[in-house]
Amino acid sequence: MKVSRFYAPRMQVLPTGRALFLLPLIALGCSKKPAPVAAEPTESKTEARPQTATSAPPDSAKIGAPAPDFELSDTEGKSIKLSSLRGNVVVLEWFNPECPFVKKSHTKGSLVDTAARQTKAGVTWLAINSAAPGKQGHDVEKNRGAKTTFNLSHPILLDEAGKVGKAYGAKRTPHMFVIDKQGVLVYAGAIDNSPDGEGESPSDGKLVNYVDAAIDALGAGRPVAKAETQAYGCSVKYQM
Repeated sequence: MKVSRFYAPRMQVLPTGRALFLLPLIALGCSKKPAPVAAEPTESKTEARPQTATSAPPDSAKIGAPAPDFELSDTEGKSIKLSSLRGNVVVLEWFNPECPFVKKSHTKGSLVDTAARQTKAGVTWLAINSAAPGKQGHDVEKNRGAKTTFNLSHPILLDEAGKVGKAYGAKRTPHMFVIDKQGVLVYAGAIDNSPDGEGESPSDGKLVNYVDAAIDALGAGRPVAKAETQAYGCSVKYQM
């Protein structure tokens, strides 16, 4: 029986110099150059960015525009809806019973009697507390007690989630907003021009109650002369 033999091809031995010269040519002939891979498009720095803190949501409060509607419950569980108050001038006061500026303004400063006077004249006054659970000023009983301490007859609405406060851009306690009878926001800012909260150091030498001035302008059919001011006081204690 014949046995088949496998013969490997005979390798030709080349001089060292020629072998080194032919190696790159052999490599080129045996391998194909891979097709260029298209680079993945990089994300533009101006695209797909989350909304920044300075970008106002479309339904946020703006002077001269309809005030954002809301519905909140007060310390007694009664629900109040802003749009149901159309036809009345409405004042919103951001409130925190434990804020030193709120305490001073309600015992020495411009908030001592402003709400009582304006309510008697037909204005609807609403305090809003946007403090989150566990934060300074939160707690129904504390806010009920504040009504007695500061002799308040108007409701204190509870905005624990902070949704209403953020829609209005409320940053301080107190932070004031005046809404006309058509539901348009006409004033936003401080209660007055005395950042000490006591009404004793007005910035212009003369104390100006901005909320009174805005309501007077509405009653006279005039535009509000100073529609926006810088609110002062404690920061609103939103949930982080």
